[in-house]
Amino acid sequence: MKTCIDFMNDCIKNVEEIFPWDLDELMQQKKDIILLDVREPYEYDKMTMADAINVPRGILENACEWDYEETVPDLVRSRDKKVVIICRSGQRSLWAGLTMKMMGYKNVLSLKTGLKGWNDAELPLFDKQNKQVDGDEAEEYFLPKLTAEQKNPNLN
Repeated sequence: MKTCIDFMNDCIKNVEEIFPWDLDELMQQKKDIILLDVREPYEYDKMTMADAINVPRGILENACEWDYEETVPDLVRSRDKKVVIICRSGQRSLWAGLTMKMMGYKNVLSLKTGLKGWNDAELPLFDKQNKQVDGDEAEEYFLPKLTAEQKNPNLN
């Protein structure tokens, strides 16, 4: 049986990662890149990077193809562009990156450490009103909030 970590390790072998500071440099150079936030809409609305589009992981395959209600034309047309995938911690973005590579996307990168790492590097995040989010608020938001029932009973 494979675990979540096993799947992630398979993805790491196949999807290139980019550190937050390297992505910031690319963005400042005005490189032609697509920022794709694959978190859920409620997460995206709370905070994301400037100019990121939101396509939740659950509808990614349909968003990447024509003729679906979820189709995102700019994304479908981006198979030859650099697409940087972002999520909270860098896991969902790896899974999404592997999926997109299998769908023919040629230049897919996953933001290593995700938005949590982006915030740790003191790079800006914005809410849905495009107001910059306080870094301490973002740090608190990104902390894991597991209930007792969600924790592995074998590790206690």
